[in-house]
Amino acid sequence: MNIRHMLRRLFGHIDRPLAGLLALLLLASIATVFSASGSSVDKITAHLINITVAVTAMIAISHVPPQRLMQFVLPVYILGVLLLIGVAVAGDVVNGARRWLHVGVTRIQPSELMRLAVPMMLAWYLHNKQEILSARHYASAAVLLLIPVGLIVRQPDLGTALLISASGVFVLFLGGLSWRIIFGGIALAGAALPFAWHMLHDYQRQRVMTMLDPSSDPLGAGYHIIQSTIAVGSGGMAGKGWLNGSQAHLDFLPERTTDFIFAVFSEEFGLIGNLLLLLLYAAIIYRGLTLAAVAPSLFGRLLAGSLVLTFFTYAFVNMGMVSGILPVVGVPLPLVSYGGTSMVSVLIGFGIVMSAASHKKLVKT
Repeated sequence: MNIRHMLRRLFGHIDRPLAGLLALLLLASIATVFSASGSSVDKITAHLINITVAVTAMIAISHVPPQRLMQFVLPVYILGVLLLIGVAVAGDVVNGARRWLHVGVTRIQPSELMRLAVPMMLAWYLHNKQEILSARHYASAAVLLLIPVGLIVRQPDLGTALLISASGVFVLFLGGLSWRIIFGGIALAGAALPFAWHMLHDYQRQRVMTMLDPSSDPLGAGYHIIQSTIAVGSGGMAGKGWLNGSQAHLDFLPERTTDFIFAVFSEEFGLIGNLLLLLLYAAIIYRGLTLAAVAPSLFGRLLAGSLVLTFFTYAFVNMGMVSGILPVVGVPLPLVSYGGTSMVSVLIGFGIVMSAASHKKLVKT
């Protein structure tokens, strides 16, 4: 009875259907990373440690009530903005981009913090203004979004900036932003594309041109896309089998454990495997949105819903990038790619989703 009681207390806020779906995706990740790394024991050991840390963080954050979480939103957002300013002033330049900041004995990338801080901040702001929401409040929320996004664009890191923008827009959309304003913003963005094109850095324009015609530089800028599409196509219907992907194992495929791991999966498991993976992602998104819908507070619904939709966006962008229909922007496949930062941030997000749905009793803050 004591053990059962301890387990109930430990996993009491974990949603079993969602946890089961996430476990299946993590198992697929372990198998794919093992193959993509050339059966590297060191790589798979580090990956298992990352998963353990991420799952532990998810369980821990699921116990934190949304009302308690709201108390930390503003300090975390301000800290994130200050760190981004620190990057702009004294950040490390790597490959022409200033994205990293030394803090004590380690180095961090503050834009990763903003992936959670931005939707949390917007959800907190709209929650506090829910009884008097007007166009002015949506405009203020947009400013809160544009401040960190502008600092990230300046690094430059356009891919991360666009994805964080999407997470903020999801909050505004779920918060009741008028469709007229949404479509107006899309039309305005479309009209601004010719001007935005000239504001892009040379390498950013090169990525777009490479997406449109990768064969124009097959051994340079187009190499990643060409090799990844070959891997995806060579898998055929049923794939070549686990550990038998030639593109990955003969070192043709770059970044095969991180950004291009979907190409490894496609080559080894084929179209059938891809359909099953897409079905698994769809089930996770559906269950996540179902939990978001039953959250008792506006803050919980907005935050949980935006985190789930952001998860979808990351998966869509990665698969589109690997398939050659989107530019290469360096986005990992969520919960499949190797990498501790992405794994921890995604599972913390799902821990927040579970917390928002399982803490029914509202308390005064």
